Amino acid sequence: MRSNIVMPSLIAAGLLAMTPGVQAASKSLVFCSEGSPAGFDIGQYTSGTDNDAAEPIYNRLAEFARGETTVVPALATSWDISPDNLTYTFHLREGVKFHSNKTFTPTRDFNADDVLFTFNRMLHKDHPFRVAYPTEFPFFTSMGLDKNIKSVEKTDPMTVVFTLNKVDAAFIQNVSMNFASILSAEYADKLMATGDVRDINQAPIGTGPFVFQRYQKDSQIRYVKNNAFWDPSRVKIDQLIFAINTDASVRIQKLKKNECQVTLNPRPADVESIEADKNLQVIKKPGFNLGYISYNVRHAPLDNLQVRQALDMAVDKQAIIAAVYQGAGQLAQNSMPPTQWSYDDTVKDAPYNPEKARELLRAAGVKEGTELTLWAMPVQRPYNPNAKLMAQMLQADWAKVGIKATIVSYEWGEYLKRSKNGEHDISLIGWTGDNGDPDNWMGTLYSCASIGGNNYSMWCDEKYDALVKAAVSNTNKDQRIALYKQAQHYLKEQVPITPIAHSTVIQPLRKEVQGFLVSPFNRNNFSGVSIAD
Repeated sequence: MRSNIVMPSLIAAGLLAMTPGVQAASKSLVFCSEGSPAGFDIGQYTSGTDNDAAEPIYNRLAEFARGETTVVPALATSWDISPDNLTYTFHLREGVKFHSNKTFTPTRDFNADDVLFTFNRMLHKDHPFRVAYPTEFPFFTSMGLDKNIKSVEKTDPMTVVFTLNKVDAAFIQNVSMNFASILSAEYADKLMATGDVRDINQAPIGTGPFVFQRYQKDSQIRYVKNNAFWDPSRVKIDQLIFAINTDASVRIQKLKKNECQVTLNPRPADVESIEADKNLQVIKKPGFNLGYISYNVRHAPLDNLQVRQALDMAVDKQAIIAAVYQGAGQLAQNSMPPTQWSYDDTVKDAPYNPEKARELLRAAGVKEGTELTLWAMPVQRPYNPNAKLMAQMLQADWAKVGIKATIVSYEWGEYLKRSKNGEHDISLIGWTGDNGDPDNWMGTLYSCASIGGNNYSMWCDEKYDALVKAAVSNTNKDQRIALYKQAQHYLKEQVPITPIAHSTVIQPLRKEVQGFLVSPFNRNNFSGVSIAD
């Protein structure tokens, strides 16, 4: 296994400029990413930036086939489900090696103890490692797994049994997501013994195709090939480098100069020039995503339904889609994308009507010139290619009805942290589906359990919660669909969000990149990717 490799010439050169000759010799790939991850202990985080950074390092019990929503075996070779759908028995893969770093070399292969450590740490607040390194696990809790997993036990070193309190129709899909990446219990024990518990987040150890080397915030992340990976056919490059730059135009220029070979989230205005470049390729796919406005219902006057209705109908969506998405966005009216099964196409927007919006605000007692903060993301996301411009257009829309919106922004990690704490009045945010199940939208984004996680509206409604809980506890697909459709209509009536658009995913990369598949979940996965000589 290779680790701690130093390349002085690249470091001295700022590490991004790699000539084609160097690439051919070392099989390096540079990915121009859009933001700095908050960390690598991925159970703590939810954003695409964090997930991308963790993706090379880890595996789950089950995973999604590259470019698909299909679940396939990974660290578990198979699993059995009991007739009552409450017990899941996972049979683990033998011979899987954990990574090493300068302070840790594993003495054993992956086994059931690692699965128990990973899940029990998320499950129990009094877990010794969680006491030593206190943190929350927003995905785990927003999907109710902290309440629904009754126990995680091993029956032998290579068999783990999960027992649930109630049926979870999306359980296998859920544990295939990045938050469920398996960590090393042996590494955790070593960190506890030395007092370096934060290294689980800053110096991660996994079983994945690439070994973490180092991270410099706002600059770069470096990984090296895992020569001991359990599926060697999936590791075709020797070094993987994330070059971090928040400016989409700069990322495209670096791609054109071959300073990186893959990037993401180009500005719509740049797509034509990318397609015209004979050295580049562009992959386009319908986005499994939603960009939306989130109203913090814990802040007055947004706790008043009439106010939320007024702000909603004062938004000129068509103008925003034309200016911000520039032909790569489709009008969103619902709380999930049309490509998600159970989507209800009878859910419709209230008509754009600034005059009616003014009347509603007056009826709610909102004074002319009332000030609200409007938070705009500092990064381009597939669901929102230009949040700053969108915020400016919303600011103008709401000024017409007497609301003064002050635009606020922070560094991406700080933006997410503060939003989850409910510091905003209104925020621009969005979502790309993670596992193909409706609960990943209806439960993960809008339920009571997801407050503090991905529910940026801080909206908790008992009627809505009862519908989505009933749906995820039902294995009958037709009955689930009926329940989710009721929930979609009710959420639309209560206006915790204003859906704006579903965007087309545009993936630019150089022509010499082979085997890159666009994930429906917007994960940039370099397993199986190669660079032609």
